[in-house]
Amino acid sequence: MSAPPPEHDGDPTHLAAHASPLKRAVFVALGLTAAAIGIVGVFLPLLPTVPFLVLAVWAFARSSPFLERWILDHPHLGPPVHRWREHGVISLQAKVLATLWLTVSVAIAFHAAGPTLGGVAAAACACVALFLWTRPSAPRA
Repeated sequence: MSAPPPEHDGDPTHLAAHASPLKRAVFVALGLTAAAIGIVGVFLPLLPTVPFLVLAVWAFARSSPFLERWILDHPHLGPPVHRWREHGVISLQAKVLATLWLTVSVAIAFHAAGPTLGGVAAAACACVALFLWTRPSAPRA
């Protein structure tokens, strides 16, 4: 019988890793895929970074406390994930940049795919923008 996972420094958001090796492997694979996409998003402006890192941390919380902690403690990747996890906050800078790139994406979609698919892209991007701009930009006092 294996021992339960150790406490995670009193972090109330931490979950114990799954006991099932198969479930743990699936969550690790999901986390690694999401983390890779998120890290690529740092360099490709049309690809969002933080949502994929939040997904990665969620998956790692269920599979690998080490990888969860690596992202959360990373000096560049960790702070926006912490802000989202603890306060549901998206920084004003992130909102402005995301809106800019959403607009560019819609313009490209209209140009490359025509009005029907461009309209679908515009509707999807409008939903994303609405979500972004209805989140707080700073923690509530």
